[in-house]
Amino acid sequence: MEYRKLGRNSSQRKALLRSQVTSLIYHEKIITTAARAEEVQKLAEKIITLAIREKDNYETVTIKAKVARKDKDGKRQKEEKDGKKVTIYDEVDKEIKKDLPSRLHARRQMLKVLYPVTDVPAEAPGRKRNTKKVDLPAKLFDEIAPRYADRKGGYTRIVKIGPRKGDAAMEVLLELV
Repeated sequence: MEYRKLGRNSSQRKALLRSQVTSLIYHEKIITTAARAEEVQKLAEKIITLAIREKDNYETVTIKAKVARKDKDGKRQKEEKDGKKVTIYDEVDKEIKKDLPSRLHARRQMLKVLYPVTDVPAEAPGRKRNTKKVDLPAKLFDEIAPRYADRKGGYTRIVKIGPRKGDAAMEVLLELV
């Protein structure tokens, strides 16, 4: 298979493409150079195709989960046992999606390409405390795949913006259609 080297060695090239595919899936559009966009497009299309193929391949399972009891302020309730303060837990039934083997394999294939993403809130107070990890394979299965379920390829679009000011490289907008 022919691919561009993008002026980098293999590890740098792989890291660049992985980060750009991750950004594309997370933000649904990125601005980059034309050569990079075409390479990122190849990877992104394969991942989206994988998500579409496996989007409905799960079973819903009910499990019993222990959840900490909380007061009106959202803090855990504690009781004293043997001189120690212990959190009180309630058992609740939760329905979860359990991946079937082929969907689990697809999820792991996606995670080979996608980097982990942490969502940080924009406002300053509570920035550190309110961060959360984003599950990109879940976003692919639940949001992006249903959008393109009836489409046979061509999930991304490249729109030319114009030459970049510094080096006159052609800049493009790569977005999900």
